[in-house]
Amino acid sequence: MTFAETLATLPTIDHLAALELLEGETIIARIENKPGQAGSVRLYHALYQEFGAIDAVAADRGLVLYREHTADAIAYPGKHPNIDRLTDIKAAGKAYAVRLIAA
Repeated sequence: MTFAETLATLPTIDHLAALELLEGETIIARIENKPGQAGSVRLYHALYQEFGAIDAVAADRGLVLYREHTADAIAYPGKHPNIDRLTDIKAAGKAYAVRLIAA
């Protein structure tokens, strides 16, 4: 299964403008629901629905779901910042809360 095929199985995000990762009240990252980032919003949203936060376990699952893009992100750090973030979360054992921004 490719990343595009995986995305088709995840819940829709038409109701979202963005998704934010929080450490306490500090915004660690904001992913906009726009071309080039919408797939990541959809994936992070699905992880949040399944795990309740983006932690090491959710990050590990996300890296699997990104499919072919995970290997590319490992080969070219910085090319896929939303995948890089999951790699960092998994390695550091961090956990971030999620705030959904309505469209």
